[in-house]
Amino acid sequence: MSSNLKNSRRTFLKGSLLALGGISIVPRHVLGKGHLAPSDHLTKGIIGVGGMGRGHFNYAGTKTVAICDVDTRHIGIAQETLGKNVKTFADYRDLIQLPEVDIVHIATPPHWHGIMAADAAREGKDIWCEKPMTRTIGEGKKVMEAVKQHGNIFRLNTWFRFDSNFYGMNTEVKNIKKLVDSGMLGWPLKVTVGKLTGFDWKFYWVGKTGLNEMPIPKELDYDRWLGPAPYKPYNEHRTHGTFRGYWDYDGGGLGDMGQHYLDPVQYFLGKDNTSPVKVEVDAPQQHPEAVGTWRKITYTYEDGCQIILDGEGTTEAPYIAGPNGKLYRGFKSDIPNMERKLAQFPEPTPQVTDFVDAVKNRKKFALNEQNGFRSCTLVNMGLAALRVNRTLNFDPVKLEFINDEGANRLINQPMRAPYTI
Repeated sequence: MSSNLKNSRRTFLKGSLLALGGISIVPRHVLGKGHLAPSDHLTKGIIGVGGMGRGHFNYAGTKTVAICDVDTRHIGIAQETLGKNVKTFADYRDLIQLPEVDIVHIATPPHWHGIMAADAAREGKDIWCEKPMTRTIGEGKKVMEAVKQHGNIFRLNTWFRFDSNFYGMNTEVKNIKKLVDSGMLGWPLKVTVGKLTGFDWKFYWVGKTGLNEMPIPKELDYDRWLGPAPYKPYNEHRTHGTFRGYWDYDGGGLGDMGQHYLDPVQYFLGKDNTSPVKVEVDAPQQHPEAVGTWRKITYTYEDGCQIILDGEGTTEAPYIAGPNGKLYRGFKSDIPNMERKLAQFPEPTPQVTDFVDAVKNRKKFALNEQNGFRSCTLVNMGLAALRVNRTLNFDPVKLEFINDEGANRLINQPMRAPYTI
């Protein structure tokens, strides 16, 4: 809709309300994007209502008015909770075009995240997207550009950068940020995100090879489930629940859990606007289709800071190690009187953590399309290094691997027509 038409409609509505004595029960879509009626309750449409998507039904301050899924079994289960009045679709494009939908929630497998988020942005919708943000670095760039162009509010669905008890640290992430910013640990820092210190990398999320073709269930629109992914004969292990073990759709435990664990580290290291310059892997050669296991992935930033994803390690390993001290699980440190000393330092800048408030007042959410793209790039750098099985150097400005054609092919992977961004 042109800006002139939007302005004309708002002028008409304003005059109509005055004529009616100030009655103000007006749907948001009538007023236009970013203009909430005083009586407004935000509405949402959810794409993907399997196990993950059903967790999006009851977020406070919003009402689910439409759902979309390519499996009619999921639609039926969702209707048992939401009722028969909720609008249902098999094609997400029909949902995102609904004028009564304010926010689009994307809870599909990751190979769909990029195209759906970019399309929702172009339709003027605000977006709540499951992690990982996108399956490739190239798709993430396009989502970020679309959100910037259309002025949407974007939230990535991982909350650990503002969680009240970050994975056994017994403290909020902002206190870790405060400690890092204080300089007491020194610089550069090495952060180890280890399996044996509470970070479950879900190594059991691996794929299978040699799968036989199976009949496609009548309830499933398999072509739409595949979407932009290459066509492969149907096997149930490649779809619901176990799709994460296949490169076409995700990246195993790192693809699923990586942004949960890596995003808070990016935040407290102050790396929200950059990416590492090198990634190294200790892993067996990966199968070209099925995700396998790995032992260690090491990211190195230009200033020497490192993030180590450790699939083995020891329970006594420090979470953060610096030249002047270490921080362990439970927010314990070898720095004498660390917490007393920390009290004299300023608090980190507050984050916007209420998505409804962000939408109503057009505030950038704490984890958005920009810093979310960077923490997703951490995930995708690691996955690329696993797939080519070698150390990769990366340009955080150009967002490409240096002198590595094979790795760069993974940045912009082919999308099956007509499902393209």
